[in-house]
Amino acid sequence: MRRLILSIDQGTTSSKVLLMCAASGDVLAESAAPVGITYPRPGWVEQDATDIWNSVMAAAGQCLSGATAADVIGVAISNQRESVVAWHATTGEALGPVLGWQDSRTAAWCATQGAHDALIRERTGLQVDAMFSAPKIRWLLADLAARGFDLADVRVGTIDSWLIYRLTGEHLIEAGNASRTLLLNTKTVAWDDDLLAIFDVPRSVLPEVRPSTGPFGSLRSGALDGLAGIPVAAVLADSHSALYHHGQGRSGVGKATYGTGSSVMLPKRERKDATLAWWCGLDTIAALPTQPPGGLGARGVPQFAAEGNILTSGAGLDWMARTLGAPDGMPGGAFLTELATTESDAGGVSFVPAFTGLGAPHWDRDATGTLTGITGGTTRGNIARAALDAVAHQVADVIEAVGTGADLLVADGGATRSELLMQTQADLLGRPVEVSASPHASALGVADLAALVLTGTAPAPTKNRIVYLPQIGDDERLARRVAWRQAVRRARGQALYPTTT
Repeated sequence: MRRLILSIDQGTTSSKVLLMCAASGDVLAESAAPVGITYPRPGWVEQDATDIWNSVMAAAGQCLSGATAADVIGVAISNQRESVVAWHATTGEALGPVLGWQDSRTAAWCATQGAHDALIRERTGLQVDAMFSAPKIRWLLADLAARGFDLADVRVGTIDSWLIYRLTGEHLIEAGNASRTLLLNTKTVAWDDDLLAIFDVPRSVLPEVRPSTGPFGSLRSGALDGLAGIPVAAVLADSHSALYHHGQGRSGVGKATYGTGSSVMLPKRERKDATLAWWCGLDTIAALPTQPPGGLGARGVPQFAAEGNILTSGAGLDWMARTLGAPDGMPGGAFLTELATTESDAGGVSFVPAFTGLGAPHWDRDATGTLTGITGGTTRGNIARAALDAVAHQVADVIEAVGTGADLLVADGGATRSELLMQTQADLLGRPVEVSASPHASALGVADLAALVLTGTAPAPTKNRIVYLPQIGDDERLARRVAWRQAVRRARGQALYPTTT
């Protein structure tokens, strides 16, 4: 009998599911289903919780169609972070839209919370920002109360909580996901009464916090055909999962994920080391398994990471591709890469995709998207290059803020298929970049952890990475970085750096 892990990777624009052999790490089947996203007002980003669930079920059904259910020994879940959903405690019916992680409707309220800033940073490692879950939860609960709902009948959670509930009936949240809410005290790995009071969140609506290895319960009848009783063996937020797959807890391995937004993470063995990153605009999170069997650190003790979150990267590529006339169905990154090869550089054009402000290391929600440096000679190829450059520059901004500490940076995510983007990334960083050979780092990381839980052994990280080496000199690198910083200052409404003649 084969021993297979069914790994669910629920992302912003699609739900991916794969079947992984627990012993070898080989992917035996994979499938995906799209997820809708709407923008009802400027700064508002919503999804439908039932649509998310249905996409997971559709992808899982396709993935299992050629497998024997008896071979599946466990389920693993990786998920988009910070997005929030509310549902009825008895019926399980979603009570409103999912507020996506990009949603910034609470930004104005967050800007008024300066009096609580020090306490929140000390206990959570995060700053008050609309990206995180607590302001969204506060907004949802106020909206539900205004609509006449009794909050005693309401349950709220992040996407992992929603999927765990639909699969098992349990109201639970994984600790790494909980660390992104602004409600979890990362010293105690528990909900914090002072934080709950700041955000007006009653403890009764929240899920119980569990380590990354659970227990998360077993699949109930009807959740997935033939898999009733199978345990949900591991849960990790998507960025945490990718980091785990690449390094499996080694402190010197960092990662950059190129998705709708981007996440750059560097593991830290101690919370105090990670919190120092706050002064350079980064976050501190419980990043890796909080209860690993066999030991990645002490049992029950979270591992931390310094992280920089970029709000718009792949989404900026998709927008620019549509604007420049990409054919329907062609990925934005592929279209822009093809177009960009018609020019040797961006021709002085800079694109800052601050669609909902800028994330790390700037954290400026008032920044606006800009396209600057256009002349009568600017071509579509120049603009395409500027869009690709913007992704690489934003990652470079975060890496510079992190400083030293990572012996190895591994890149993953859909945009890494662009060789031009990855070469640009190595050029702007002035250091090698290794690109994961697998496009499924998030799904594989949590599957690796589930295999460790269920069999005692985790598969080795994916090998055969592609390595990109810098191909430009220091002077050109500096000139490009200074031009980018000028563009960012324009986007933030700041005075430009002095120029010399």
